[in-house]
Amino acid sequence: QVEKRLELVKQVSHSTHKKLTACLQGQQGVDADKRSKKLPLTTLAQCLMEGSAVLGDDSLLGKMLRLCGEAEDKLAQELIHFELQVERDVIEPLFVLAEVEIPNIQKQRKHLAKLVLDMDSSRTRWQQSVKSSGLASNLQPSGAKADALREEMEEAANRVEICRDQLSADMYNFVAKEVDYANYFQTLIEVQAEYHRKSLALLQNVLPQIKAQQEAWMEKPSFGKPLEEHLAISGREIAFPVEACVTMLLECGMQEEGLFRVAPSASKLKKLKAALDCCVVDVQEYSADPHAIAGALKSYLRELPEPLMTFELYEEWIQASNIPEQEKRLQALWSACEKLPKANYNNIRYLIKFLAKLTEYQDTNKMTPSNVAIVLGPNLLWPQADGNMTEMMTTVSLQIVGIIEPLIQHADWFFPGDIEFNVSGNYGSPMHVNHNANYSSMPSPDMDHMDRRQHDQARRPLSVATDNMMLEFYKKDGLSLCVPSMGVRVMDTSWVARRGTPGVRKASSTPPAAQPPAPPTELPTTPHSPIPEQSPDISATPSPLLTSFGFPPGAER
Repeated sequence: QVEKRLELVKQVSHSTHKKLTACLQGQQGVDADKRSKKLPLTTLAQCLMEGSAVLGDDSLLGKMLRLCGEAEDKLAQELIHFELQVERDVIEPLFVLAEVEIPNIQKQRKHLAKLVLDMDSSRTRWQQSVKSSGLASNLQPSGAKADALREEMEEAANRVEICRDQLSADMYNFVAKEVDYANYFQTLIEVQAEYHRKSLALLQNVLPQIKAQQEAWMEKPSFGKPLEEHLAISGREIAFPVEACVTMLLECGMQEEGLFRVAPSASKLKKLKAALDCCVVDVQEYSADPHAIAGALKSYLRELPEPLMTFELYEEWIQASNIPEQEKRLQALWSACEKLPKANYNNIRYLIKFLAKLTEYQDTNKMTPSNVAIVLGPNLLWPQADGNMTEMMTTVSLQIVGIIEPLIQHADWFFPGDIEFNVSGNYGSPMHVNHNANYSSMPSPDMDHMDRRQHDQARRPLSVATDNMMLEFYKKDGLSLCVPSMGVRVMDTSWVARRGTPGVRKASSTPPAAQPPAPPTELPTTPHSPIPEQSPDISATPSPLLTSFGFPPGAER
């Protein structure tokens, strides 16, 4: 049984030694220094350190390369120590077992077989000598020759006996040492475990340093990132894309017709979004393209993982919009506003205040609170369920518009107090260059109607694309498209007499007390008509007071 196992153990040991040697990354049989120079991890560490020196510690990438290079160098040293230990405690003993110990036993077995043949030959010669002497079988042969043959035969038998004893001892020793042979593989696993423990400790030690460097780095992308994360990293209260876009629009976009509705150039929008992600914006460059700025703001709001008005309060917003009585509806919306997280509240307050200011110029930019709510509402609130944009729009429909529009109309009531739009103070007032007009300053919302009309006629027509899907959707919901001489705008023809002059809106807003106060009321005014030839008598005729967001009493949506 032992003889049969000898060859099998030799084959297994030989193949294991060969494969284990192939796993070594360093050169076998050399000292640690020479082995380290040709180790792939050492080469990688050197490459990372050289890259760090090139980029410098002023850049985040340079810092990362330096930390990773140091970590890889330490891992290389641990790997060298591990391989040397494996080579000493596992590979070399396996080599001795497969190439020395077992072959020696096999040689001893072959030597025994040769001695047995010699003994048989001596016995045969002695027997032939006895027969040739002619003596009887019961008589012992005599003479010197017979004695010599007998001694030779006895000596051969003795050698066979000694060799057999030696072979048996070697085989018993092999069986007894099988525990030691098996221990080679236990040692392999133990050495590997220790190597991986030390390597893991090294990595766990360097990971906090790497994360700390990344967290301390201020220049992080903001698009597609959670609002709280962006604000925490940047140390801001208002998201950088929101403040940057709003501040630039205040300088150059308040008079732009169809702002937030007219689609910008895709390449310009992509460039501006990338610039905002890097926290670097050329205000002068984009002052001539307010639609790109508005598109970037919409994209930021739409790409937030959670809408600015939160998933948690989605049902509450929708339920508030469904309340038929205007006073209770506004109080419900006010209550939902108060439940927003601080970061969301600050940013929605900032944004709504800006949109309210934008609608003060609605006679010029054609963006009434209703139109602004239509184009921006789906970017501020959407359901948590997955689905494409069309399904989302179909689901929320006018409900979100009914939430956003009163927030804009009564911005000073929902969010009392003045607001400084240039929070960080990083944006000056660039020289105004408008691509649709020759004016150099922003006209006042109180400009005389004839002056404003002359001002509008000086603007050249827009040539931009619009979101056809959005327009078609609202067309089906009872909203008509009114196409004036310049551009395309969305008008809700069933919602009338909902706005007054900016002065009226501000006068009607009262700051809330501890409990929601009575909602502000608006003086009945006439809707702005995009048709300049409309009779003055129509504008002088008061419209009936509306109830639910501009719908006449009992009207169907």
